[in-house]
Amino acid sequence: MTARSNHRGQTLPWAGPNGDAVSTLVHLDLRLDPTRLEQGHQVLVETLAATRAWPGNEGLEVVVDDADPAHLLVVEHWATTTDHTAYDAWRATPEGASRLRDVVVAPPVKTIFSTSLPLPF
Repeated sequence: MTARSNHRGQTLPWAGPNGDAVSTLVHLDLRLDPTRLEQGHQVLVETLAATRAWPGNEGLEVVVDDADPAHLLVVEHWATTTDHTAYDAWRATPEGASRLRDVVVAPPVKTIFSTSLPLPF
């Protein structure tokens, strides 16, 4: 196995099953205003169109909590952590700002996964 570094610069003892770098998976946990779901969905579609177009984004999907239609999880697949970091920096600029803050009732929670645990099967 090949060592690689994660998004925190930590050296990790493993990589993908072929010794290649593991892509980055990002979960963005959103709580939309339940009284503005239609507008929230529109804003999310606009926001995610720009996300999907960003270099290094390999795809994304939005899943909805069965018990709470205002609770969404955006699952983003990135070629590298560097690609996601550049995208994240752009989102912090006036040009990259989205209108998500207008339709959420709590700050989004983002979790970045860039290390995988090798499994024997």
